[in-house]
Amino acid sequence: MAKIADSVTGARVLGSRVLQAHRASNPEGKMPLMGHLRELRNRVLKAALALLAGTGVGLIPPVFDRTWHFMERPFCSAVIRGHTGCHVLGDQLVINGILDPFMFRVKIAFFFGLVVASPIWLYQLWAFLAPGLYQRERRWTYAFVISAVPLFLTGTGLAYEVMSRGLRYLLGLTPVGVANLPTVDTYLGYVMAMLLGFGLAFELPLALVMLNMAGILSHERIRKWRRFMIFGVFVFAGIASPSPDPVTMLLLAVPCVILVEVSEVIIWANDRRRASRAAYAGLSDDEAAPLDDIDEPSHDGS
Repeated sequence: MAKIADSVTGARVLGSRVLQAHRASNPEGKMPLMGHLRELRNRVLKAALALLAGTGVGLIPPVFDRTWHFMERPFCSAVIRGHTGCHVLGDQLVINGILDPFMFRVKIAFFFGLVVASPIWLYQLWAFLAPGLYQRERRWTYAFVISAVPLFLTGTGLAYEVMSRGLRYLLGLTPVGVANLPTVDTYLGYVMAMLLGFGLAFELPLALVMLNMAGILSHERIRKWRRFMIFGVFVFAGIASPSPDPVTMLLLAVPCVILVEVSEVIIWANDRRRASRAAYAGLSDDEAAPLDDIDEPSHDGS
């Protein structure tokens, strides 16, 4: 046992020395273009495999049935001419074609896999950006990655709850005496555009903070773009929720605007911390700087 412990200790010491030598030879964490492309390829491949596995699970009949009933509920709960959509003659979802039932199942399974695998592909996105961050910033980013999935689910949940309002308005525009037979493909396109659109829209504040952590986006630029971003959020919410009811648009837009404002506060605080840390850059060789205020780039990939 003592020999095994000595071997493990020796391996750790050797690994630490190799890492220190790598940092000394490459203090800025630079990587050639082909290295970035290979890293991007590996991350995309891992995300695609996770999505493929989730899609495979979504094709299992019990999982597929529950997922489809979940996606069908907004249409069935939409009150059209005093009746619910699933029970109004002429407002049934239909499938046309021989291959359409198969493609229908694949699309439902893909949606299931996209949601289930969201922690993995969101993590792969972070892992691609993380090597360029400092050690302290990497610790912050862990918290942001953990919050990515709840933000995505919050956006999709809000869109899911207000979809029946939009469907009621759109299908209610059908003239009297005209049979409206929406296809499943058309309905799925509407549902997935709403859910994914607002799920990704709620990731906007997280993306802003990550870009700031990577040194790409500053608070000064965010301050200049704030009005345009808020205006864009309301425009997007108005287009995505065609119902003339302003409550629907506000339910979708206001939470996203609040998240953008919160991200701006975090970016402002991070820029101030960086500015205070940069003050130590002008010290002479005879002056000492606190070690806690100096971060070294981290190059360990994951």
